[in-house]
Amino acid sequence: MSSRFPSVFVSHGAPSIVLEDCPTRDFLKSLGGELGRPKAIVSVSAHWTTDTPRLTGHPHPPTIHDFGGFQEQLYQLRYPAPGAPALAGSVLSLLREAGIPGEIDPDRGLDHGAWAPLMLIYPDADIPVVQLSVQPRLGAHHHLEMGEALRPLRDEGILILASGSATHNLGDFFGRALDAEPLPYAKEFADWLKEAVLEGRANDLVDYERQAPNARRNHPTPEHFLPLLVAMGAGGSASVLHDGYTYGALSMAAFKWD
Repeated sequence: MSSRFPSVFVSHGAPSIVLEDCPTRDFLKSLGGELGRPKAIVSVSAHWTTDTPRLTGHPHPPTIHDFGGFQEQLYQLRYPAPGAPALAGSVLSLLREAGIPGEIDPDRGLDHGAWAPLMLIYPDADIPVVQLSVQPRLGAHHHLEMGEALRPLRDEGILILASGSATHNLGDFFGRALDAEPLPYAKEFADWLKEAVLEGRANDLVDYERQAPNARRNHPTPEHFLPLLVAMGAGGSASVLHDGYTYGALSMAAFKWD
């Protein structure tokens, strides 16, 4: 059997997803069994934004609780997955070969964009993880190119796991019920996104701010959309893994590229 792993995009939602009883949590808990066990994971998280690409080089990356106002139990959680400094170096080499400069951060840990979904997907925390930052100021096409540069990792049995949010208007998130009906503007964008991903319309996705309906309302800032482009750039044909909502404003769509 081939050791090639897909590239995957998941919507991680609020950090409380690890505790909430909802269909997306159930989906994430089942995803590890569907994907199998990779040799290592490169996690592209919306919650680490930098001017140029950076990679975690810590051999034992700490768990970062980069949020406020949630239940105390969340701040006690740890995801003690080992780091992979050698893999971080390999990723950096692939980026540089593609003309994308970057560097390794020896101190950075895993933020909740990485550990919250991973805690559900691979709860044993025994698979090495390297986190890769996003660069909003460099634009959408840059992230597609980053993904293309990382494509060879898949043939080494490494999972590229991009973590963001299919829609991300936090102004409409607060105060709504977990199982609230999808807001029409969020559903319209998420439906467009699903169609564009399945049809492989990379140019439209790169130009999503002009092509997608209600783009700025769903993504007032771009960092939660950009990881999807990395996963797409690294992958091939696309399929939908999950299609649901939390709090009405957050599409929890997830995709896989084989």
